[in-house]
Amino acid sequence: MIETGRAIERMQAASGAIAWPDGHVDAWDHIESAMALSACGLTGAARRAYRWLRRAQRADGSYPRSVVGGTVADPAAEAHHAAYVAVAVWHEYLVTSDLVFVKLMWPAVRRAVEWTLALQVPRGEVLWERDAAGVAGEFALLSGCSSIYHSLRCAVALGKLAGDPQPDWEQAADRLESVVAGCPEAFADKSQFSMDWYYPVLGGAVRGAAARARLDASWDAFVVPSLGVRCVSDQPWVTVAETCELVLALDACGLRARALPVFETVDRQRRADGSYWTGWQYVNDKPFPAECSSWTAAAVVLAYDALAGLSDGGGIFRDVPGS
Repeated sequence: MIETGRAIERMQAASGAIAWPDGHVDAWDHIESAMALSACGLTGAARRAYRWLRRAQRADGSYPRSVVGGTVADPAAEAHHAAYVAVAVWHEYLVTSDLVFVKLMWPAVRRAVEWTLALQVPRGEVLWERDAAGVAGEFALLSGCSSIYHSLRCAVALGKLAGDPQPDWEQAADRLESVVAGCPEAFADKSQFSMDWYYPVLGGAVRGAAARARLDASWDAFVVPSLGVRCVSDQPWVTVAETCELVLALDACGLRARALPVFETVDRQRRADGSYWTGWQYVNDKPFPAECSSWTAAAVVLAYDALAGLSDGGGIFRDVPGS
């Protein structure tokens, strides 16, 4: 996996930003890559990524949806992008035990979470965005809210470490957990996407027997034996990131024996330099898109870490604080 970490590091700009193949940066995927760098022991590169994250955050706590070459390309902001900063900082603490880093990042975490929770509605779900004019989105996304739930639990744990406990965040997390686990009507219907299937488990809002039942229910719709996980249920396209996130979800609810053969399917999309094709169109038997993305490689590293214990952060999805 160190080769894969090095592949991510080669994609990092001098500023610390880790972009998509098309050159744009969004906070969520940047963070995923930073976590993978840290898991691989590439602490310097990870800290450069976190320095970029501090500098890119806006005064209100949000992040632009897209930054290209240091310039904001899309000023709208998504809730799960901002909240994910808390997962990043908690992960870095698990890996390094660096309390100084936690305190350095705490102001950014606090601003990001407060901005995110301003989008939470009374039932508990969090609206997915604010547009360029600052207008809140009209709906919530199940996968996004599942990620936000994980972020809130990590943020609460960080607040205690930083000496700034946030009991209101705990209550917000409780409300969000309830709606993710039991109110499908609260979310826009994106059920054709595999993320909506496994993310409630991955984020920690659904665990135990309910998690296992959820994963069983749509297994055949999304899992292609020996190939991986479809991104979209009706397309002949498996993607490495979704495959690895399912591995993490399986591991998180104690299904490691099922996780291992799923993880093995990504080997066929590994390249000699340690990077991975983003996806594979298996009818045409070609990579699709024909690119290797940093966040795809990061998902592989994080799944491997969960299964093999590459770092002390391997339980970041399995052991959600306070859940």
